[in-house]
Amino acid sequence: MKRLFTIVATLIFTVHLSAQDTYIHAGKLVDTRNGKVLNDQTIIVSGNKIKSVEKGFVDPPSTTDSLIDLKSKTVLPGLTDMHVHLESETNPSKYLQRFTNNPADDAFSSVSFAKKTLMAGFTSVRDLGGSGVNIALRDAINKGNIPGPRIFTAGKSLATTGGHADPTNGMNNNMIGDPGPKEGVVNSVEDARKAVRQRYKNGADLIKITATGGVLSVAKSSSNPQFFDEEIEEIVRTAKDYGFHVAAHAHGDDGMQRAVKAGVTTIEHGTLMSEATMDLMKEKGAYLVPTITAGKEVTEKAEIENYYPELVVPKAREIGPKIQNTFSKAYKRGVPIAFGTDAGVFKHGKNAKEFGFMVEAGMPAMEAIQVATIIPAKILKMETESGQIAPGFFADIIAVDEDPTQNIKTMEDVKFVMKEGKVYKNK
Repeated sequence: MKRLFTIVATLIFTVHLSAQDTYIHAGKLVDTRNGKVLNDQTIIVSGNKIKSVEKGFVDPPSTTDSLIDLKSKTVLPGLTDMHVHLESETNPSKYLQRFTNNPADDAFSSVSFAKKTLMAGFTSVRDLGGSGVNIALRDAINKGNIPGPRIFTAGKSLATTGGHADPTNGMNNNMIGDPGPKEGVVNSVEDARKAVRQRYKNGADLIKITATGGVLSVAKSSSNPQFFDEEIEEIVRTAKDYGFHVAAHAHGDDGMQRAVKAGVTTIEHGTLMSEATMDLMKEKGAYLVPTITAGKEVTEKAEIENYYPELVVPKAREIGPKIQNTFSKAYKRGVPIAFGTDAGVFKHGKNAKEFGFMVEAGMPAMEAIQVATIIPAKILKMETESGQIAPGFFADIIAVDEDPTQNIKTMEDVKFVMKEGKVYKNK
């Protein structure tokens, strides 16, 4: 009987501990759904979800509950960057590392990059292409083995032979081989179908295609179309069957139009987008993910001798300076926007610089915050779980010193990070 009593008491004590709530006193709270900044709010977190949001500063009713004082801060939902590459990061040796690094080297580096991203306030990201390490990274974070954002990953991007994201670009003839759908290279409708199914088999969450040439690949063009209409159409059709949405890297207008007409969900970069394509995106409901920060970075690095291969430098000088201006025109014309930076092209953890560039280009600060919260949640089908501080949503909560609607630069210095109810940063 005594043993039974001890077991029951232990169970009651364990249940009691698991019922502990966290009370967060927020001096200001950004209501992303309504586009307002609220004063003096209490967020009550239970487990990994938000239990309620109350007016005023409500004290915890029990000594087992905890209190986090953010009365001097502005509190926001965790941010989402819709375009990152967590396997790598820009450096002068990056092109050489394709030959010297093993997957394990990239995996260990990605752990650090993921942590930096989370500490910058980004509790979710969309990883748009790597070797496949990004899938293992996602799983390790989901299991709680390492800290990092919630990852939605494309696995390996899809390209055409010689196109942006062909993994053998720039290699010598003995190494170049003939990669196909398994490696993410598509040259027919049949290849397109198989490549999507291979990404499903590998464990991807979405599909990313390189609809045009790109800046950093060792290939001549930055903007030529690289898929035929029927190939993109098959990718989108097959992706839909597997519950995937499709993101399309695109700098050139022709390839961009092909992708939008085929039904892709997002256009990444969009540098040389025409007004006709902007109108088509509005008609189709496709989102522009601008990546202004990456454009600024490649423009700067192109002037450093030997930082990029010779073939890359003129492309960086051509494309990089144009991205912010295109974003400005697209926003003013009413093109749907989603926040994305191309982190990895610049240093991880600096993602929030994008906010300043967006505001500088004409987007109000509140809208910039919304395109990094409620809009990504909609695209990722997380609109009832992410992007808001509201009952039933994940307790993804961050805080900054100032009101970002008054000073957007404050987003670059996040002081508090909670993801799914666990505090990762509080300073």
